[in-house]
Amino acid sequence: MSEFKLNASVRSDEGKGASRRLRRLEAKVPAIIYGGEVEPQSIALLQKDMFKALENEAVFSSVLTLNVDGKEESVILRDLQRHPAKAVLLHADFQRVSADTKVHIKVPVHFLNEDTCKGVKAGGIVSHTLTELEISAPAAKLPEFIEVDLADLELDGTVHISDIKLPAGVESVDLAHGEDHDLVVASVHKPRGAVEAEAEEGEESGEA
Repeated sequence: MSEFKLNASVRSDEGKGASRRLRRLEAKVPAIIYGGEVEPQSIALLQKDMFKALENEAVFSSVLTLNVDGKEESVILRDLQRHPAKAVLLHADFQRVSADTKVHIKVPVHFLNEDTCKGVKAGGIVSHTLTELEISAPAAKLPEFIEVDLADLELDGTVHISDIKLPAGVESVDLAHGEDHDLVVASVHKPRGAVEAEAEEGEESGEA
């Protein structure tokens, strides 16, 4: 489990003008912490610290520790706004959590044995339908990612959410809505060109 610790400071100036000055003159990211039984708090973090944390995809699916002027807060990163053209973070939203806080969050899906699965050996290619999975879990049990083993995936086979063995305490938000939401995560099929070529060969054999 990755550990993320970020330093932050309380900010009193709010509004668009104050946020622009914060980003431009101090190279900081305006942010807010909300949730729990405490009032929302406006804070600021260094842009470089945030960019460093964002190098690890797990930052979006982990409990982070914010040191706000010496007081530690356990949070998850709920929203992040980026400048559309510049390498600048515009704003971040953090939600306070405790170990048993039930959290709904999206985590990345990591595929194992993709290049050596049975379907690929039979001439197929793997298609990823989902690269993230929405889960519900206590904050203390949040996984950084979900692993999906494709080793036994046959040609023309599919893997659904219900086929994934989730860690203890982790539930799929989609499956909680019923069987109709059992989405395809990955599948393996022959390339379109190969299928068309086989069809043409079949037609020619039939003509012969």
